[in-house]
Parts: sequence; structure tokens; C-alpha cells
Amino acid sequence: MSAGRGLAVRIFSTDWGTVGVGATEEGVACVVLPGAKGRPALRDLERLVQASPPPAAAACAAQAEREIREYLAGNRREFTVPLDLRGVSAFERSVLLAERRVPYGRTITYGELAERIGRPGAARAVGGALARNPVPLLVPCHRTVAAGGRLGGFSGGPALKRRLLALESGSVRPSKEKDFRR
Repeated sequence: MSAGRGLAVRIFSTDWGTVGVGATEEGVACVVLPGAKGRPALRDLERLVQASPPPAAAACAAQAEREIREYLAGNRREFTVPLDLRGVSAFERSVLLAERRVPYGRTITYGELAERIGRPGAARAVGGALARNPVPLLVPCHRTVAAGGRLGGFSGGPALKRRLLALESGSVRPSKEKDFRR
């Protein structure tokens, strides 16, 4: 995410760790999860904080914070905050929009997601697109697992992915990774 006019940044603490959100007037452009690897660090987001971001961007960032807090508390199943996906390719956008339709508490494999977007056999490319997901949680890439129900990758790491899937399944402590396959 590059510095520029029109960005509102919210950095907030949750029981899950510190989360960062960057939003434009179009929607949320970036979410940084606790323990995220390969993403802008929270310190990078902090450098982008503006004294007076545009009101629409500030409202979007505030809505994202509220919805993420509700989700992490187990009180929200769907995100309604708009997204700003202008920085992703057409293929990535198709993957992210299909991923956003995977229901709360359910999982899908990379191959199944590839089929849903009309690209059977593109499981690796789908995995790559999800690895570059700029708005994890809002686009719930943690719901995609590898073939056979193995956990697969996640920007927040495997422990956070397990915990998010456990939250959505209603279980406190999952015993095996394959338990998340539904």
C-alpha cells in the first residue's frame, strides 16, 4: 500500500492481537492481521496515518474496525464494509470475490475455488491469489484449505487460521487440522 492522499488508517487492539486497516473513499484496501507475514507491517500503516483523512475513508475504516471486532468476538458472520480492490489483477479479483461468497463456518479447497471461477486446474494460481489477498478476514481466505482438508497457507500463519476456523465452527479447541473440512 503506498502513501497517498485519501487513506484512513485504524490500528486497534483485540483479544486476538493488534489489527490494522487502511481504507480509501472506495473501501477497505488493506487489512493487517496479528502475526501476518508478507504484508505491510503495522509500522508501515502507522506511517500512512493522516491527521485529516477524507470523511468517507475515515467512515469506511471505522466500519471495518467495528465489523472486525464483532467478527472476532463471535457476533458477526458476514462483512458488509465495501472493499477497494483496485490494486489487484482481474484474475485475483475473481478469486477474491468468489472467496467472499464462501459461507461462514464452511471451507472450500483451492481446486474447488478454481472450478467456481471457471478455471479448473488452476488451484496453484488460486492459492497464489489468496496469498496476496490484501484484505484477509473481509475476504475470508482462511476458509480455503488444501486437498484432503489439510490446512494450507494463510497470511496470519497456521495458528491464526486454526483459531479462525475454530471460531466459525463453534469449537473451542480443534483436535486435528482435518476437522475443519466440511
